[in-house]
Amino acid sequence: MSKNKDRVCIIGGGPAGLSAAMYLEKKGYENYVIYEKLNKVGGKCWSPKLKVKHNGVEEERSFETGAIMGAITYHAVSEMEEFGGYYHKGPDFKPGEPNMRREFRKTTGEVDHPFEPKVNFSVKKLLGLVKLKKQMKKLNKLMQTKYVGYDCYGHLGIAKGEYYGISKGVEGYCGATKETSFPNYIKGTNPNLKDLALPFSEFCKKNGIEEVQRIWIAPFTSFGYGFFDEIPTALVMKYLDVTTALEFVNMKLWTWQDGTQEIYEHVNKKLKHPAKLQTEVIKVERKDNKVYVTTKDKAGKETTEEFDKLIVTTPLDYFAKYADASKEEKELFSKIIHERYIDYIATFDEGKSPVISGYLVENMVPERLGHAMVYYNRWQHLGNDCPVTVYALANHTGSKDVTYEYTQKTMDEDMAKVGFPIKDKLFAQEVYYCPHVSAKDYADGWYDKLEALQGKNNTFYAGEIISFGDMEDTCAASKDIIGRFF
Repeated sequence: MSKNKDRVCIIGGGPAGLSAAMYLEKKGYENYVIYEKLNKVGGKCWSPKLKVKHNGVEEERSFETGAIMGAITYHAVSEMEEFGGYYHKGPDFKPGEPNMRREFRKTTGEVDHPFEPKVNFSVKKLLGLVKLKKQMKKLNKLMQTKYVGYDCYGHLGIAKGEYYGISKGVEGYCGATKETSFPNYIKGTNPNLKDLALPFSEFCKKNGIEEVQRIWIAPFTSFGYGFFDEIPTALVMKYLDVTTALEFVNMKLWTWQDGTQEIYEHVNKKLKHPAKLQTEVIKVERKDNKVYVTTKDKAGKETTEEFDKLIVTTPLDYFAKYADASKEEKELFSKIIHERYIDYIATFDEGKSPVISGYLVENMVPERLGHAMVYYNRWQHLGNDCPVTVYALANHTGSKDVTYEYTQKTMDEDMAKVGFPIKDKLFAQEVYYCPHVSAKDYADGWYDKLEALQGKNNTFYAGEIISFGDMEDTCAASKDIIGRFF
């Protein structure tokens, strides 16, 4: 039997599962099935359409509850766009398009200008910004020299001082060449890469670049990826490689008119076998060189089907609960931890909403668990009538988790303190976010142990955990798995 005749089961219809199907098709595989337990595709890329009223006129607009933005480094997402025929807006936004403008606010509500030396000028502020600029340049040089090889998708070999993977580089940016740009595989040895297992705060201290955390914290911690004293540096720099970080700083970002979910809706429609929705995988049994998958549909009917290969794109720590997980799988997957990220879409009294997105940096510390860290105003043309999405983290390694109820209440209080008391909530949720492993487990070679399991029992592991929990790294991880093993 030719390998592209194999019947493949894909668990999960999020970015990882749909991109895996797309890349399988590109390699000639047509006999695959995608199972998705929800009634929609896109996973955490969920963009509900809501009716909003402005100047007496009601219209429907998309809002975001998960992924929001992209940048020039979003190579795999660009391939998804091309396949589905649905494209981003920006970085130059036209009237009526969603935008990524933002401001900084203190928890008292006062607008802050931490990176503008001429606003609220002081010598201390000026010297601090000069120091920050120098350390940003130093970091850029360090990543191109001392830590060469850091900017590829995935984490293979890093704990051993090696690197191997698809390049994230953009030719002509931050020293990237044609040979070290996407979609080239890059490989090498660099003992310094072991430093990437350190928590980001320790990494910055080790290299004398503590100030750069002031830049990295807003797009990282506020968007649910954890705190710098606990998260391995590799995760921070895989997401916010120097090029992407500079795109954030310079506001050269992408977004999508009808929301990030539409990327995956379009891809799903173009696939030869769209995802089977409301179909939950409840059992996986691997024997006799086959994979037997039992599903339950929305009517409760159970069905068992036979496959040649299995691709798991949903959380691996959950996979161990319904599959015939081996001792190795159970032990490895038990080390996965995730962020408890809470958000809601809020409305305000007429003419009383924020007119621009806002960062509350003072709340982006473990001591302020459960406090609002960022609110997102998506539609500038709606002025003071635009609902916003508000976000908070509810856990931190070494701290006691705060409850969902406490977090909701505290977020409400924070929004009132900054001058935007909430009238109503259109939607609220807690999300399993940013699966990863601790700095210690990272240094102990967790990712190399996972790589050793790839293909055993005809099973392959993809999804957020492979590289990072943003949609670009997630889709690129599928590209890598399909490219190397199928």
